[in-house]
Amino acid sequence: MKEFELIRKYFSERGPKRKDVVLGVGDDAALTRVPQDKLLVVATDTMVENTHFFPDASPRSIGHRCLAVNLSDFAAMGAEPAWASVAITLPTSDEKWVEEFSNGLFEVAEYFNVQIIGGDTTQGPLTVTVCLKGFVPENKALIRSGAKSGDWIYVTGSLGDSALTVASKLNKINVKAEHLEQAQRKFNYPVARLAAGQVLRHAATSAIDISDGLIQDLSHILNASNVSAEIDVANLPISQAVLDSLDEDSAIEMALIGGEDYELLFTVPEEQKGYLEQNATAMGVPFTCIGQVRGGDSGICLVKSGQKYPLPNLNGYQHFSSEEN
Repeated sequence: MKEFELIRKYFSERGPKRKDVVLGVGDDAALTRVPQDKLLVVATDTMVENTHFFPDASPRSIGHRCLAVNLSDFAAMGAEPAWASVAITLPTSDEKWVEEFSNGLFEVAEYFNVQIIGGDTTQGPLTVTVCLKGFVPENKALIRSGAKSGDWIYVTGSLGDSALTVASKLNKINVKAEHLEQAQRKFNYPVARLAAGQVLRHAATSAIDISDGLIQDLSHILNASNVSAEIDVANLPISQAVLDSLDEDSAIEMALIGGEDYELLFTVPEEQKGYLEQNATAMGVPFTCIGQVRGGDSGICLVKSGQKYPLPNLNGYQHFSSEEN
């Protein structure tokens, strides 16, 4: 199939139809309405084969992930998604591949009431870029620069599954079949914590989603807020799959520096801990206190049983980090 046939069959006539979309797919640009007293929120993510997913990844999982990772950014800001533009570069016009990709994409779009309002298709190396738009009430957006000394540090869900999947795919470790299935599902089909984000905008002082590893993403909050942190590694919510596949120190290291979990990392002042506990059910996901924000700019101190806990490598993922200067 050629470009416009693919667009028409697999993208133009599918998914939610929102009342705030005046003109969607099919023109030079889309037209939408932004609600009064709300700010427009925009997030863009690109996924590239061999960087963000393996060549044998199912097209359905790629379709799911490309929108879910944007939604995770919205969750971290307490935002409500509305519309998305999808640009996809394909080596060939493989109709079966596109059908499965669009199925994965629209499963997520329909669940979160996101309308696909435009995009682009081109020929080339497999790449998908999604630009998500939505809203947040004025003065309610969660940002990285609000953490204060004394705030408690929390994380949703569990950590390490996605990094375990990658390590297994690269033949670095052997993982039991039942654990690998669990880990692969979290890597291939991440769940955006949007409900949690809606709750947290009334309690959290800062938030970020964990895409590049807990240590690296926490560092973004600390640097933006000009504070430091103490993390108790004994409190890390490490998945059972990781605990059963690695020794304790390796499991802790994977939870600290492994990325792609798309859980929320956030800070809450003492006076809001009660609100957080009262709204635990509304968040729709378990959350764990892993440490506390400290004053100063000394970075991150890891402890276990009251003693400093050193690790040899605390660097999360960064694009271009392997290039020589």
